[in-house]
Amino acid sequence: MAKGGHFGPDFFRFLVDLRDHNDRHWFLAHKDRYETAVRDPFLRFVADLGPLLQKLPSPFTADPSPVGGSMMRIYRDIRFSPDKSPYKTCVAAHFRHADLKGESAPALYLHLEPGESGLGGGIWRPAPPVAKRIRDAIVRDSSRWRRITQRRRFTSTYTLAGESYKRSPRGYAAGHPFADDLRRKDFIIESPLTDRQIASRSFLELVIERYKTAMPLIQFLVESVGRSR
Repeated sequence: MAKGGHFGPDFFRFLVDLRDHNDRHWFLAHKDRYETAVRDPFLRFVADLGPLLQKLPSPFTADPSPVGGSMMRIYRDIRFSPDKSPYKTCVAAHFRHADLKGESAPALYLHLEPGESGLGGGIWRPAPPVAKRIRDAIVRDSSRWRRITQRRRFTSTYTLAGESYKRSPRGYAAGHPFADDLRRKDFIIESPLTDRQIASRSFLELVIERYKTAMPLIQFLVESVGRSR
């Protein structure tokens, strides 16, 4: 582990350099540096985070495997993108819910990128039947949704993010007190992180505390979606 925590000075330095030299020749020449300064520290962080995620009120799993685990690939999918840069200039991980399966299950995420880092969770672009369950839950238990999304600890840490429809979906009143939330395509939350926080010795504790702050909303989504059968 780096002296100040999991991530030493070369962690962000490499990502900045990769932003300036985003081509295969440069990356292959510096692959050892990527593995030592970026990949391996991130995988150690994922491994250390795993037991703490299991203890959350709604448990999640962290897999530190270098391939097929929680860490996302650094290689970009450029097949349909006008940007042909082959590498991501960030490192990120998705942590799956321990009990729910499928793309519509809530997840937690962590995104580390120089000056643009953050974490969060929720359900990105749920399938229409799943989105309806969430909207119905908001309508059915608006008081609980209000307590979750308007409590000070939550609002000082997270913002509700993602895309929304311009109009309320069919069957939901445009004048509902939470009409803005009923229009959401994504039920996700985001919280920014600074480079200094990431480099600190207490970064692991900071991440788990923010995930704990997200748990009331995550549990609301879990209960709305229901357990897989």
